[in-house]
Amino acid sequence: MNYFRLAVAGVVLTAGFAAAAQATTLETVKQRGKLLCGVTTGLAGFGAPNDQGQWSGLDIDLCKGVAAAVFGDATKVEYKPLNAEQRFTALQSGEVDMLARNSTWTLHRDTGLGLDFVTVNFYDGQGFMVKKELGVKSALELKGATVCVQEGTSTEKNLGDFDKSNNLGIKPVKFKENDQARGTYDEGRCDAYTTDASGLAAERTALKNPDDNVILPEIISKETVGPVVRDSDVQWTHLVRWVSFATIAAEELGITSENVDETAKTTASPEAKRFLGIGDNLGQKIGLDANWAYNVVKNVGNYGEIFDRNLGAKSALKLSRGYNALWKDGGLLISPPFR
Repeated sequence: MNYFRLAVAGVVLTAGFAAAAQATTLETVKQRGKLLCGVTTGLAGFGAPNDQGQWSGLDIDLCKGVAAAVFGDATKVEYKPLNAEQRFTALQSGEVDMLARNSTWTLHRDTGLGLDFVTVNFYDGQGFMVKKELGVKSALELKGATVCVQEGTSTEKNLGDFDKSNNLGIKPVKFKENDQARGTYDEGRCDAYTTDASGLAAERTALKNPDDNVILPEIISKETVGPVVRDSDVQWTHLVRWVSFATIAAEELGITSENVDETAKTTASPEAKRFLGIGDNLGQKIGLDANWAYNVVKNVGNYGEIFDRNLGAKSALKLSRGYNALWKDGGLLISPPFR
């Protein structure tokens, strides 16, 4: 009997040592020397490679921001293109360390997949695009229409809800890849194409004749889009969340990639000093150096800079900030205090 108890105790102790020895995501990323970031297969403004294979976009800059926070170097990222069907499985299996690929936060995804949506870094809503020659002015005129849509997405479900609510008899034409859906629409084999409104603006730039297409006025959903991590590592969840908040807080504080060095030297603001790691080390709470937020801003900029170059005035899309403006400017973006 005593032997049995000792054996059981030994098994429990061994299991405890094994659990303690299991590396955290942050430790794994540091040991590997780079971040593995799951991204879209290609969506202008959010994540897409250029002709030289260099990735850019709002989501790409979040990946870069996490790398900058961890390594002080935004280039230490390997981008893993994933379609809608692959994305969550790849994260669950450990193929990637995080997702930053315009994924909508829903109750099922947040509670049923072993994953955490850590914050919202873009507010959007689903819309429709049609050829101008159809003369359609409203999505409510799409009765019996064929609509190209990417399957396995909240977009597909929203289309079904919109169809049932308005008794339109819409015929969805489903594709695994977004570029397949867009290409089929461009060839005229669907009456309409649906995805998030920002995505429609991006996808329109890739059509053969962009000006021949119009985005209809209706927004049929709310899309709270943000990064995703596994829910088994609280430290990593906090790290990715606060990197995203850092870009927002920097804009609130008026700190940019261009003035961050001067601000660090001259600021008298206690809040700005804490943010930049001067006299305080908030980074230790999430396993980072004191200057982690400085590294994020220096390498990728504040949220306003990131938005402008990828989606806004300095981009091909020329989107307005809208809901993605700071709270003090009438938008929804706000960062909790850095203290």
